[in-house]
Amino acid sequence: IKTLQPKEALELIDNNKGNPNFVIIDIRTPEEFESGHIKDALNINYNSDSFEQDLDKLDRNKAYLVYCRTGRRSSDAVSIMARFGFTSIYRIAGDIVKWKAEGLPVVK
Repeated sequence: IKTLQPKEALELIDNNKGNPNFVIIDIRTPEEFESGHIKDALNINYNSDSFEQDLDKLDRNKAYLVYCRTGRRSSDAVSIMARFGFTSIYRIAGDIVKWKAEGLPVVK
C-alpha cells in the first residue's frame, strides 16, 4: 500500500490513462460521489452492507487508487483489500479534501 500526495496521484492517473489494469475507486456514499469525484472513478460505497463482497469481485491483479473524504474509510478499505490479496494499492494523502484544496480536477 503506497500513499501518494495528491499531485503524485494525479501523475499516476495521467500515466495510466486508457490502462484497463488501473482503477480509481471512490468509496464515499453515492451522494458524496455525486458532489464531485475524480474523473473515471468507480463508486463503491464503504457504508454499503455489500462493501466487502463488492471488493471481493475486483481483479486482484489490477492496480487500484482508493480514496474517500478525509482518509478514515480509505485506510480501512485498503487494509481489507490487502487482506483479500490485492497487491497494487495506492491511497491519496488527505483524500478528496486535500485533492480539492490543491485545486486538482473533479467532475460531477
